[in-house]
Amino acid sequence: MATRLHVRRNDQVVVLSGSNVNKRGRILRVDRQRGKVVVEGVNYIKKHIRPSRQHPRGGIVEIEAPIHASNVMLICPDCSKPTRVMRVAEAQGKDGVRICKKCHQKINPTKDSK
Repeated sequence: MATRLHVRRNDQVVVLSGSNVNKRGRILRVDRQRGKVVVEGVNYIKKHIRPSRQHPRGGIVEIEAPIHASNVMLICPDCSKPTRVMRVAEAQGKDGVRICKKCHQKINPTKDSK
C-alpha cells in the first residue's frame, strides 16, 4: 500500500541523518511503496556495469541511491528554512495543501511534481 509522504519530486530538502547529514539537494524520484526518495548529489554508491551498447567498456559508475523519506526535511521555498509540513484540506476527497509550520505559507507544488 502506498503511503502519503511529506515531500514530492523537485522539492528542496536537507538530509537529517547518515553520512550525508546537512547536505541539501533536490528530490529526483519518490518511491511511495517503500517510503524512499532519491536526492540529487546525496548517497552515492558505486555500481559495476557490464559492457553493453550503452556502456561499451563497462566499468564502475556512481549513482544516487534512495534514502528513507524520514531522513529528509523539506526546505520551505518562502522562508528558506527546513520545516515540518502541515496539511489543510481544501475540498472533500482531496489530499490537502501543504503548509510550512514556520511561516504558515502554502508550499506550492512545482510544475512537474507529479
